[in-house]
Amino acid sequence: MKPYQNIPIAECGEPLVAIADDIIKIEPHAYVTLGAPYVDRSPFFVRQGILERLRRSQIYLQTIRPNWQIAIFDAYRPIPVQQFMVDYSFAQLSESKGLKINSLSEEQKKSLMSEVMKFWAIPSHDPKTPPPHSTGAAIDITFYSIPTFGGDTIKERSMGSPIDEISDRSLPNYFANSRDALEIEFHCDRKLLNQVMTHSGFQRHPNEWWHFSYGDQLWAWISNQKTAIYGGVI
Repeated sequence: MKPYQNIPIAECGEPLVAIADDIIKIEPHAYVTLGAPYVDRSPFFVRQGILERLRRSQIYLQTIRPNWQIAIFDAYRPIPVQQFMVDYSFAQLSESKGLKINSLSEEQKKSLMSEVMKFWAIPSHDPKTPPPHSTGAAIDITFYSIPTFGGDTIKERSMGSPIDEISDRSLPNYFANSRDALEIEFHCDRKLLNQVMTHSGFQRHPNEWWHFSYGDQLWAWISNQKTAIYGGVI
């Protein structure tokens, strides 16, 4: 159990809706490419209220950075996909440490999974404890920018670490005390991302610069709300 999973859910009944074409979606979708079992579901769906708040954040961003846009890396995630990605991340982390999954000790398995679960939610089928992305209320995002002088190619901003990296570099304030010019820029961009998202009510995951949500249990826990309004969507 994670602490936010104790928050009760008063489901509001909002539908999942497609993320409209006026918002950048990063394609091909990373987990689809890996073979995650979406079946007939799309990762680019969110609750109606999330889409409205996302648009508010986009409008606010362009008052600060007219040539920047919010880009969606991932949104709705069925529980089988959550399980797939937890297993995949566990295998990748094991490989990065030069360990073979089939020969891991119980202590090694526990240690690796502890690292994975700092960044991935438990793929719970219990309706009282849905993973944030399975509610349609959580989104993983970054910035894209259009060059100021000449050309119209939209480019992804470097934020100091890739989305889903299992390391301390993913912590929102990892570069806060750096004196390196590039790392200072990473920190400023992460602060701006948080600023434009909290402007419309979202809250950021404590361990992930890219993850924001509104209305789910994690949001309620961070916001000191007594209940969440979005439960799991099967």
